[in-house]
Amino acid sequence: MINARSTYMDASIATASPARLLVMLYERLVLDVTRGLDAQRAGDVQTAHQQLLHAQDIVLELRSSLRTEEWDGGPGLASIYDFLHTQLVRANVSKDSTVTESCLALVTDLCQTWRAAALQAASVA
Repeated sequence: MINARSTYMDASIATASPARLLVMLYERLVLDVTRGLDAQRAGDVQTAHQQLLHAQDIVLELRSSLRTEEWDGGPGLASIYDFLHTQLVRANVSKDSTVTESCLALVTDLCQTWRAAALQAASVA
């Protein structure tokens, strides 16, 4: 069962459009921050740490792949990624669920925005 799921996920990623890959990254980011917040609330420091570290990695990947010179909103989005990364580190180090909650609100909004943009782009194509 695990191998079938892994094979399916690998195929999904390999065949996904760039817009879909971006949405998938955001969806995983939302999941990681949600899991980190849930673990913080439950007092599970290790799980919270692991989830928030993975979320930080995703934000760094999003930031490093962003080509700020290619569109007017690029520098602003880069600033949001930088802020989000700093807040995720802060939430992790301080174990502050309030900071994690604010990160979750931000990544949820970003995910919804990119999902809507991907759907719009797909309908135009």
